[in-house]
Amino acid sequence: MLVNIDYQRFAAVEYALKWAYARNPRFYDFEDLGGDCTNFVSQCLYAGCGVMNYSGFVDGWYYIDGNDRSASWTGVQYLRRFLLNNKGTGVYGEEAPIARMEPGDVIQLRNRDGVLYHSLFVSYVKQPVIPENIFICAHSVDARDRRLSTYNYTAAECIHILGARYEE
Repeated sequence: MLVNIDYQRFAAVEYALKWAYARNPRFYDFEDLGGDCTNFVSQCLYAGCGVMNYSGFVDGWYYIDGNDRSASWTGVQYLRRFLLNNKGTGVYGEEAPIARMEPGDVIQLRNRDGVLYHSLFVSYVKQPVIPENIFICAHSVDARDRRLSTYNYTAAECIHILGARYEE
């Protein structure tokens, strides 16, 4: 039976701030294999929920080691698909306008060709909620409380994290 649990935003943000300029030795650094941004965001999300989804390489969201992980743990578009469609264990969310972003949420950037290319973790938000007032942590050009407005992108795809589930 699936049980809903709260997403611990404070714990997720605390993790992001701690590891923004460093690498947690428990996780492989994918910087030289296409980038570490989504791996870092997944680590932050996991710090806020403590539950992975082992339903498979394509459909799950998990990390065992650098060679045994789901596509969504490290792939920008795969993470988006998982967060928006997950009905099983692990963290889940919904598309949201930028004005609904909160610390602990995820923003993914699109380039002018429409390709999602970068995952960011929201660490701090000031009012009004506009790109200049959203601060993020990221890997692959490491950042800690960097303004979203300083990135060059065509579109920002926002995912508001709703919670997580575990199997009882």
